[in-house]
Amino acid sequence: MRMIWKLVMYSLIVSLFIANIPQKVEASVSVSAASAVLIEQKSGRILYEKDAHTKRRIASITKIMTAKLAIESGKMNEYVKVSEQATRAEGSSVYLKPGEKIKLKDLVYGLMLRSGNDTAVAIAEYVGGSVEGFAYLMNQKAKQIGMLNTHFSNPHGLDDHEDHYSTAYDMAVLMRYAMKDKTFKKISGTKVYRAPNPTEDWDRVWKNKNRLLTKYKYTTGGKTGYTKRAKRTLVTTATKGDM
Repeated sequence: MRMIWKLVMYSLIVSLFIANIPQKVEASVSVSAASAVLIEQKSGRILYEKDAHTKRRIASITKIMTAKLAIESGKMNEYVKVSEQATRAEGSSVYLKPGEKIKLKDLVYGLMLRSGNDTAVAIAEYVGGSVEGFAYLMNQKAKQIGMLNTHFSNPHGLDDHEDHYSTAYDMAVLMRYAMKDKTFKKISGTKVYRAPNPTEDWDRVWKNKNRLLTKYKYTTGGKTGYTKRAKRTLVTTATKGDM
């Protein structure tokens, strides 16, 4: 009887302990972003949020989805012939040349480290058959992983469509999914990458635009973004201890 009573008391104490674990952490400083969310990687639990479900333009953090689909295609070691259309992409670029052949893996590094819009189009055309076909794959994947307030119209995030948007929460869901992939995690956290340059005597050397990788030692990956309409966007991952 005494043993049963002890077990009951132990169970009650454990239950009370679990019940008192804070479900959210109050931010000690203000967050300047219009929308933000902080989630825990393993459980997906929301630790902090601010207007996290409002649909907004997302700029180049779009490329997280582009990179993940490229990796999932299973063609990372295959060569991609770069089209004229890819080289004409506006904005940030790794300066691909029409007709050059480059590994899909190298395109993904150029996409994630230098935010190359030319690499985004080249990836989309190779993996999806066309930019439109790739956007279809992007939206399929978004629904599959639970991005309920997201719609992709291109692989790079440029403001060339009105129906290209997501939310802070949905982008956190995407990054949590992507970071479970060892290849994506490695690429996302790479500070410098050297890619062969088939038409020159020198290699391409790309430094990651995500300055948090060098300024905050716990950073493990992420993607930056900017357009005039979206303003600055950011998805970042970090690990400290078991969190």
